[in-house]
Amino acid sequence: MPELRPNCELCDKDLPPNALDARICSYECTFCAACVEHHLQNVCPNCGGGFEARPVRPARSWRETTGLAVDPPGTRRRHTPYSVAEIAECGPDRGDPSARTLTRAGSILGRRGESEERWPARR
Repeated sequence: MPELRPNCELCDKDLPPNALDARICSYECTFCAACVEHHLQNVCPNCGGGFEARPVRPARSWRETTGLAVDPPGTRRRHTPYSVAEIAECGPDRGDPSARTLTRAGSILGRRGESEERWPARR
């Protein structure tokens, strides 16, 4: 069951369970559509993956084991450890997420296979 995080991890915008502008990566990092488009260029600063629209969890229970009453949204607000400036330093052309692969050292391989450090080390 995906955790529905309550906020954008970059700008701290509220993203309730029915937010149509919530975006998540495969690790459930959560950002608003504006930050994904304008600051992140569809690259998660935490894991390097791409984003998809976060599904809406219906308020109404369609079955007795579904809905917000059974699986409430998360309440812990999270924030990426990277600033907008640090994200911008990684370059505007990070490419298609499906074409990127992480190496064991944590760098991202571009389309031609060259290794490039993309994200500053976590603090």
